[in-house]
Amino acid sequence: MTYIVDTHAIVWLLEDDMRLSRAASDVLDDEDSQLVVPTIVLAEIAFLYARQRITIGLPGVFAHITDAANCAVYPLDEVVVQHLPNKLNIHDAIIVATALTLRDELGEDIAIITKDAEITSSGLVKVIW
Repeated sequence: MTYIVDTHAIVWLLEDDMRLSRAASDVLDDEDSQLVVPTIVLAEIAFLYARQRITIGLPGVFAHITDAANCAVYPLDEVVVQHLPNKLNIHDAIIVATALTLRDELGEDIAIITKDAEITSSGLVKVIW
């Protein structure tokens, strides 16, 4: 299965934050899980780090992605934009659209690792938390 990783999930993993759920932690630690980080997540991390709201910056995130054989970044491209749901805020919509792109265009079994209530309640994709 392919898991799309939301911002707080990767940040809490790398900061060893106890707010990361056990289910999310198990998936993120499983070397057989295919992890995908949407580019919007990287932008959010840069934004939050610059405002000192998180302690992990892009170099730490890139190091983690590079070191993990099962983790990749997925770009915000025209296919993702075509899958944007209109009932979510733009950040959440891009994360969901990335998942929908992998599911609909590439035929992957997907879930999003997120605590986000809007993504969860949208019912658009499976959520792990």
